[in-house]
Amino acid sequence: MRLAPPPGPRGLPLVGNLPSLKGRNLHEKLYEWSQIYGPVLSFRLGRKLCIVVSSAASARELLKDQDAIFANRDVPTAARVLPNGSDGIVWGAHGPNWRAIRRAAVGEMLNHTKLEVYGNLRREEVGKMVRLVQEKAGTPVEIQRLMYNTLYNVVVAMLWGDTLKEEGMSGVGAEFEAAVEEIRGSFRGLGIADIFPFLAPLDLQGEVRRRRKLSGKLHRILDSILDQRLKMIGSGEEGRNDFLRLLSKMNGEEAKSMPLSRANFKALILDLIMAGIDTTAYAMEWAMAEVMEKPDIMKKAREELDQVVGVDNSVEESHLPRLTFLHAVLKETLRLRPVVPLMLPRTPSQPSTLGGYTIPMGSRIFVNMWAIQRDPQAWENPLEFRPERFLTGDGKWDFTGNNFHFFPFGSGRRICPGASLADGMLLYSLASLLHLFDWKLPEATKLDLSETFSLALKMSQPLLLVPSRRFSNPDLYSSLV
Repeated sequence: MRLAPPPGPRGLPLVGNLPSLKGRNLHEKLYEWSQIYGPVLSFRLGRKLCIVVSSAASARELLKDQDAIFANRDVPTAARVLPNGSDGIVWGAHGPNWRAIRRAAVGEMLNHTKLEVYGNLRREEVGKMVRLVQEKAGTPVEIQRLMYNTLYNVVVAMLWGDTLKEEGMSGVGAEFEAAVEEIRGSFRGLGIADIFPFLAPLDLQGEVRRRRKLSGKLHRILDSILDQRLKMIGSGEEGRNDFLRLLSKMNGEEAKSMPLSRANFKALILDLIMAGIDTTAYAMEWAMAEVMEKPDIMKKAREELDQVVGVDNSVEESHLPRLTFLHAVLKETLRLRPVVPLMLPRTPSQPSTLGGYTIPMGSRIFVNMWAIQRDPQAWENPLEFRPERFLTGDGKWDFTGNNFHFFPFGSGRRICPGASLADGMLLYSLASLLHLFDWKLPEATKLDLSETFSLALKMSQPLLLVPSRRFSNPDLYSSLV
């Protein structure tokens, strides 16, 4: 017997359900529909059939039981014109090439053992952040931008180390950063061509032409960086133990087991910068906003920091495993404010079934993590910010993606490979800012916790906070070098 497609709201000819979504955050509207049509529902964006998963059970079926079938991304037009976007981890098609790229990223850069190598680098950049905040004492600081800049410096140094310090490369770093900023500003999720594919050749918004121009610029910059790094390695100048040293393996025996092309490397570099830094910076902004909203939580976090770190010491990474309450604050932030609330869309590689419904090949699949992590059947008072809920459970609430009530970094084959780096940097940075500084809102402003959504969940208004030194000892603000 042929199964029926998932139920959903009736749409209009040509435009589908677009009028119902106007002016709404997509994840909120999809949650409302799930209360009417169930945990697996369908709707249309133009002519595109979209499936929404809104329960832990259906998420498990999709991301674990049928992970191989649903492992491909439904790639938006904006990503297709990025440099080698299809050759990277984020948007690449699931298969042998994708698995090789992921192994390279995790095995050579993002696993726990490799990340320990970069401990001094993280300490140096967190120290720079602390000193910058100290210099801005008494004036508003934009928290998201502060965290973005810190993460950007860490990731870039991990990628190519001291390469840009070589002769003739001084302006390349600034040029690359400017190009990345331009890409960030233009990437706002789905465009007209994603909703009405037949209009794609017309490029009505001019976005494809603009992104192709940016893509060409990024190709040229990345090629100059890769060439310089290979030149350094070829001359015996190893430099920092950075990720681009992998390039030297591409021409040797090890290339047989790790057949990565230059296109793969460029795509992987942009994946790490474009996908990981923004989302982590948004998570930091939400965490700071939530503790500002709850003075009792700020007080508990400070008491733990004073006990573990001490009032005459700066935060070190060795302190982090003992900051259990602050880690619970971070987890509760990612539960209530998942930075990719609908995850990145997937598409089945063959016709399939889900939740007892037929799922056509080519449909776009959304997992409403935002709704699942607020499910009142799994979470007591789910809309309340309560870090204490993560202090019990014997490891039940981790970031491995095995618990489908809490999986902020995703699950299955497409789980975020940078989860360990993001978690560590968030905890280290949040601990440093809360321990060393007092914070208040600028005069005549109120805290606005409303959300806005494109692909990532952001605060509707950037969080601006005014810092002041919490301790009188000046050495605490200059000891991180």
